Amino acid sequence: MLKIENLQAGYGKVQVLHGITIHVPKGKIVTLIGSNGAGKTTTMRAVSGMIKPTSGQIMLSGQDITGLDSHQIARRGLAHSPEGRRVFPTLSVVDNIRLGAFVRYTNARPKGDVEGDVDKALEMFPRLKERTHQLAGTLSGGEQQMLAMARAVMLNPEVILLDEPSMGLAPILVEEVFNIISRLKAQGVTMLLVEQFAAAALKVADYGYVLENGRISVHGPAAKLKDDPAVKAAYLGG
Repeated sequence: MLKIENLQAGYGKVQVLHGITIHVPKGKIVTLIGSNGAGKTTTMRAVSGMIKPTSGQIMLSGQDITGLDSHQIARRGLAHSPEGRRVFPTLSVVDNIRLGAFVRYTNARPKGDVEGDVDKALEMFPRLKERTHQLAGTLSGGEQQMLAMARAVMLNPEVILLDEPSMGLAPILVEEVFNIISRLKAQGVTMLLVEQFAAAALKVADYGYVLENGRISVHGPAAKLKDDPAVKAAYLGG
């Protein structure tokens, strides 16, 4: 579904990623864990076209998307819920959600029943349903995170990139966000998840990769990584 091969990327003369390889099979959740500065968000940005890789290849459903602009990648079916939420603060909740389906309105992707999908998104995120016409900028941090996720789902994507969905949230909201991720998984949604809470990420994921200094240091089934002594010591508080 999503194949990242020998990816190198960075910012100007600073190289952050040093040839990483990650495979995300259809219908699975793959998590990328690592310390701050390891290159997790850079990976997401390179995949979604926010920055250009310097080498390597990114394949989405058999199509080469390496180096394409973000809007071109979205048309091919990749949605990105970015670190920091990035909602449109002066637009209502429902208009933010509809913007996630922009390429469907323009027929760059199959349109389907957009308004029906808006209703489904609001059912999946009941906190948002209560605030349909509220301006997004007035939502709490947790509500804005849910809005960013709902907006990504509206693309009807092949793959969703979730970058730090629990960042800055209270524990009860972290639990709610991961319950939503579990429901998306049950619906067969394919996801690449970057998450600061490694234990929670490995609990919901099928497979995991550990990123250290821009390189994959270890990878394997999530259940196996949870029991790996080095992973436990570094990321799980073991």
